Amino acid sequence: MNLPEAAGLFLAGVARLITGAQGHWVGSPPKAEQRIYFANHQSHFDWVLIWAALPSDLRSITRPIAARDYWTSTPLKQWLTHEVFNAVYVSRQRTDNEDPLEPLVEALQHGDSLVIFPEGTRGHAAEPAPFKAGLYNLAQTFPDVQLIPTWIDNVQRVMPKGEVVPVPILCSVSFGAPLARIADEDRRTFLDRARAAVIALRAVR
Repeated sequence: MNLPEAAGLFLAGVARLITGAQGHWVGSPPKAEQRIYFANHQSHFDWVLIWAALPSDLRSITRPIAARDYWTSTPLKQWLTHEVFNAVYVSRQRTDNEDPLEPLVEALQHGDSLVIFPEGTRGHAAEPAPFKAGLYNLAQTFPDVQLIPTWIDNVQRVMPKGEVVPVPILCSVSFGAPLARIADEDRRTFLDRARAAVIALRAVR
């Protein structure tokens, strides 16, 4: 076992120890299939919690989306995201000629699964903000990739905005049934339906 693999196992164990998080699978068994897990977004700890809740065979093929400016700001953050989590970096400040979905498209073309946050930024409300167009565009481009709604509960109390040290709080991650594609569905209807599928998982315990 190399250093990044050992670090990944250690961090997954620490995340579970701090949060007690276990994955609840509702209608989508934890199978090593190509998927896009789309979730509510409340802290920088979100994708770590999802990653830790996945079985090890799914973690090895699932890549989180990480903001390049934040997660490459120190050598340690960059090493963790690149070597341990194999994250896909995206730019929050981009030029007019830059397609923000290009790194995600390349990862999906490679056969990877992704963890994405369609709100686009962290929120503090009880429900996620309206979803942006990226999820719809990826769903259209990759019709055979499963879309798995995911609800993260309580993580905003583990890693409040502005804090750098996690606080031990019981959390949960719920994975829902794959979101069905509907022929000729318009973008806003699809995104509202995807958001509703995430919110519906709040009731899972």
